[in-house]
Amino acid sequence: MKKEKLRQLAAYYRPHIRLFLADMFFAVLGACVTIVIPLLIRYLAYDVVSWAPAAAVKALIKIVALLLLLLLVEMYCGYFITYYGHIMGARIEYRMRNEIFTHYQKLSFSFFDNQKVGQLMSRVTNDLFDISELLHHGPEELVISVIKLLGSLAVLLVINWQLALVAFVPIPFMIAFAVIYNRKMKTAFVSNRARIGEINATMEDSLSGIRAVKSFANEDMEIKKFRTGNNRFIESKKTSYRFMATYHTILNALTTFITVAVAGAGAAFSLIHVVDIEDLLIFLLYIGNFTEPIKKLVFVTESFQNGFAGYERFIEMMEIAPDIADRPGAKTLARVKGDICFKDVSFSYSGGEPIFEHLDLTVPAGDYVALVGPSGVGKTTLCSLIPRFYDVAGGRIEIDGTDIRALAIKSLRGKIGIVQQDVYLFADTVMNNIRYGRPDASDADVIEAAKRADAHAFIMAMPDGYETNIGQRGTRLSGGQKQRLSIARVFLKNPPILIFDEATSALDSESERVVRESLEGLAENRTTFVIAHRLSTIHNAKRILVLTQDGLAEEGTHAALLEKGGVYAALYKAALI
Repeated sequence: MKKEKLRQLAAYYRPHIRLFLADMFFAVLGACVTIVIPLLIRYLAYDVVSWAPAAAVKALIKIVALLLLLLLVEMYCGYFITYYGHIMGARIEYRMRNEIFTHYQKLSFSFFDNQKVGQLMSRVTNDLFDISELLHHGPEELVISVIKLLGSLAVLLVINWQLALVAFVPIPFMIAFAVIYNRKMKTAFVSNRARIGEINATMEDSLSGIRAVKSFANEDMEIKKFRTGNNRFIESKKTSYRFMATYHTILNALTTFITVAVAGAGAAFSLIHVVDIEDLLIFLLYIGNFTEPIKKLVFVTESFQNGFAGYERFIEMMEIAPDIADRPGAKTLARVKGDICFKDVSFSYSGGEPIFEHLDLTVPAGDYVALVGPSGVGKTTLCSLIPRFYDVAGGRIEIDGTDIRALAIKSLRGKIGIVQQDVYLFADTVMNNIRYGRPDASDADVIEAAKRADAHAFIMAMPDGYETNIGQRGTRLSGGQKQRLSIARVFLKNPPILIFDEATSALDSESERVVRESLEGLAENRTTFVIAHRLSTIHNAKRILVLTQDGLAEEGTHAALLEKGGVYAALYKAALI
């Protein structure tokens, strides 16, 4: 399984293979230069100094010039792998970020019902950064370290094979230790990812609801909640740092031990004339080239565990399949009359208690239907099934005689306009918020939609008119103004089917009147579902459906239902009290 994930991760290099190969070439070249430089210095110290002065000076000039050239080559190699290597990592991170955000857009409502936005954001930011660092630094550092390690070992063997063996003895123990501790660090890094996600989720929740926080003067409570999550993160970090501290301490100690062992063994060998003192000095000079890549490999293994932990979380998210997706050969809706039919529909959330069982309902094209009933009986759920925000558990829903599951989702939802109680407006201009209803609309179309929604006057009274930025979630607007912008969006979209989900329940009387008039203008000649708590707003509905826990209890006009004296009459009477 891990090999398969590594293969998938390596596939991200394919679009950048030329840059990757160039990065590897300069990494190899730089590593080779690092090995060659001490050899030239050794040649200079051992051989050239014993030549005749004239020949030695000429050779010295040439060797110093060559050393300077090699230094320039090493500098360029370092620049290339640092700059272009990071560019490659950033491009891969860009692609992965696009992939996971696109995947989020495809997931169904049921997924987001059980997720925190901060956790999802953490996977797009923190995780992907560590993955890109691994993809950039991992291969080049590994190649550089291996070349330096093997090259240095080869040189050391040429100088004195006995001392080289002394230097090599600790390596197997270091590898075994690194393998064992890497597994422990991986577990700790995964835990860190989850904790930082929790912190992001808490912060996002608190800052999004900052007005509620301040209105209840609950800043201290939010700070306490954040500190609790932050403390859990610190405890998680402590665990990972404990492993990292042990890991680095032991490996650094073993690396230093190599130098100490070589110095001790070399001194002993020199006493028994196994090694010349000159070779021992060069050996000790070269041992740094041998131990430095070992330290780099320590960094690579740590970076690998950190980045791979992020990649596993990335894969975990990408493997979540949307609950609702287009069937093969899904049809595109062209002309829509708007006949809607529920046939023996049953539904429940995540296998819980049924919301509907064997519901039958027919709404002819152009009908204006109001849904009323106590909270929790499924009014919003019923309307959410029409655009397939959720899929029915049994039965079918048809539009103009076609099962909506046989339709392309984008096409289906493109024919439905929704105005909700909780309007979501983006931190953008008025113009762009209305244009969200039809992104290719002209400015003139947007303005016409605003006029039809009775929003043009208040928009023009704003400092920059249609170019006014309305703030996060439209905080600079009143409730009625937000609703009229959302209605303007739907006017611009011009769909044949409408859903008004308690669109006026949070408004004052005057705003409700203005918005209701806009809604009635929008609903003309369209199939319309209205969910209403204020029964006074649906007196003129051609058809009122009364839902209870047992399903569809009553149906009729306002007058007929009052005369019947049933559930609707009781709800209406209670609303007047």
